[in-house]
Amino acid sequence: MIKVAVTVPVKHTKEDLVRAAAKDLRVKESEILDLTIVKQSIDARKKERIVYQYALAVRLKDENRFLRKGYEAYKPCKYRYEITGTSVMEHRPVVIGAGPAGLFNAYLLALEGFRPLVLERGPAMEERVNRVEAFYNGAPLDARGNVQFGEGGAGTFSDGKLNTLVKDKDGKGHFVLETFVKFGAPEEILYRNKPHIGTDKLRCVIVNMHEEIIRLGGEFRFETKAERLLTEGGRLSGILTDSGETIPCETAVLAIGHSSRDTIRSLYQDGISMEPKAYAMGVRIQHTREFIDRTQYGGAAKDLPAADYKLTYTAADGRGVYSFCMCPGGYVVNASSEPGRLAVNGMSNFARDAANSNSAIVVTVTPEDFLQEVKDDTPLAGMVYQERLEEKAYAAGQGRIPTQRFGDYEKGIPSEGCGKIKPVTKGAVRYTDLHEVIPEYIGNDLIEGIRAFDKTMPGFADEDALLCAIESRTSSPVRIIRDDGCESVSLKGLYPCGEGAGYAGGIMSAAMDGIRVFEAIIKEFKATAE
Repeated sequence: MIKVAVTVPVKHTKEDLVRAAAKDLRVKESEILDLTIVKQSIDARKKERIVYQYALAVRLKDENRFLRKGYEAYKPCKYRYEITGTSVMEHRPVVIGAGPAGLFNAYLLALEGFRPLVLERGPAMEERVNRVEAFYNGAPLDARGNVQFGEGGAGTFSDGKLNTLVKDKDGKGHFVLETFVKFGAPEEILYRNKPHIGTDKLRCVIVNMHEEIIRLGGEFRFETKAERLLTEGGRLSGILTDSGETIPCETAVLAIGHSSRDTIRSLYQDGISMEPKAYAMGVRIQHTREFIDRTQYGGAAKDLPAADYKLTYTAADGRGVYSFCMCPGGYVVNASSEPGRLAVNGMSNFARDAANSNSAIVVTVTPEDFLQEVKDDTPLAGMVYQERLEEKAYAAGQGRIPTQRFGDYEKGIPSEGCGKIKPVTKGAVRYTDLHEVIPEYIGNDLIEGIRAFDKTMPGFADEDALLCAIESRTSSPVRIIRDDGCESVSLKGLYPCGEGAGYAGGIMSAAMDGIRVFEAIIKEFKATAE
C-alpha cells in the first residue's frame, strides 16, 4: 500500500477521500483497489477554512511505479513479542490491580497460558458503577468502591482519552488501540489524532476484556486487597490479602494505581525502595461547551465534534502552568476515595455532549516544594502533601465539590453562587473561597496562567468561569524503583507497573507499561505448569 496525505472539507464522505487520493496520485478513482484511514486530524488554524487532514494507505495494482515517483510504502508497525524465558513458575503470577496496566498485563499473560490471578481491591464493574452513582447522589463515600478503586481503575470514570506522549516505536500503543476495538471500542480510535472512548463505552470494553481473560484461564478476585508481601530468601514468596488468605506466588505485578496510599505506605514500611516524584496540582475550570467550540472552530463548530484545547505557560516564578486531561462536553467529578478528603477529576461520555467543557489547569510541584511544605524527608512527602490539601478541599466544600467563580477567586472574595456558567458535575457543589484550599504560590500561578491563556483564547478568563478544587491526582507522587528488567530493586519477583508505580500517566501509557512488564516476565519465564 502507498501512503497518501490529503485534505478535505469538514463535510465529506469516504468517496471524497477516494477522489482526493486519486487526484494526489494522478490516477482514476477506479484504479484505487482499497483505501484505509491511517490518521485523521482537524486543521483549525484558519477559522475561515477549517479542514480535515488525512493520512491514507492506498492499494493499487502497480505500486512500484509510485514508489519510483517518491511515494512511500505504508508499513504498519505490528506489535510482536517472543517468549525466551525457560523457567517455569511454581505458582501462577498474581496481578495486583485491574486498571489499564494490570488488565493488559493479565491479558497477555493469559494469552500465553500463564493463567494469571488478578486481585482488585474494588468491586466488579456493575457494582462499582452502582456505588459511584449512589455517591454522586449523596450517599456516603464507599472507601472500597469509588472513582479511584474498582474494575478498570481510575480511567473508567474519565474521558477515556487514548492519546499519549510515549513514542510507539514497537507498536505497543497501536496494539492497545486494536485490543480496545476487539473488545468493543469504536473503530475510529485507530486513526483519530486524539482518540477517546468515553466512560460509557469504556466500561463495556473493560468487562469484555475481563471475560476473555477468564476464558483463557485467568481469574479475578474483586474486593480483595493485597495487604502485605511475603518474602523468603530475598524473593517474593506470596501475597497476604486483607481477608487473611495467603496466596503463594513468586511473581507479582504491582499495578495499584495512583491512589492506593495505604499500599504505598505498607510497601515503604517493608523496605521497598521508592523515591519522591514531581507532579502537578490545581483546579478544574469549566466553560460552556458552546464557548470552547466557537473559540476553536468559529462558524464551523456545529459540524465538528466537541472541541478540545491544550494550553501551556511558564509563570514568572519559573513554574509550568498547563491544561491537563481536557474533557470536551464533560463533567467535573467528585473523585474522592478516602473519608474526609476530596479530589476532583474530569469525565466525558463518548458523545461529549454535556453543556460544559472542562480541563484541569495545574501547576508543577516538585519534591523541593512538598518536602518543605510538610517537613518530611521521606519519599512519601508528596503523598502527605496531597492528603493535606484534599482535607482542606473537603472542609471547604463540606464534602461537596468546592467551587468558585474565577472573578471572585482573582479578587479574593468567596463566591455565593454561579453566574452565566452553570456547574456541570457528578456530585454536588458548594460555593466557597478556594484560597482556603489552594496554596498561595499555586494560586498566584493559576491566575497568571489563566490570564495568559485568555490572550490565546479570548474569554478563557471570564469572571464566571468556574473553578473546582482540588485537582491533586494528576500522577503518582512516588516512584517505586525498578531495574532495567522492570523488577523491584528491593525484591526479586515484584514488578512495579503503571501509573501507581510512577511509570505512566494515563490509560495509554499505563497499558503500554503493563505490556512492557509482560515482556520482562517472559524473558525469564515460560507458561506455568498445569
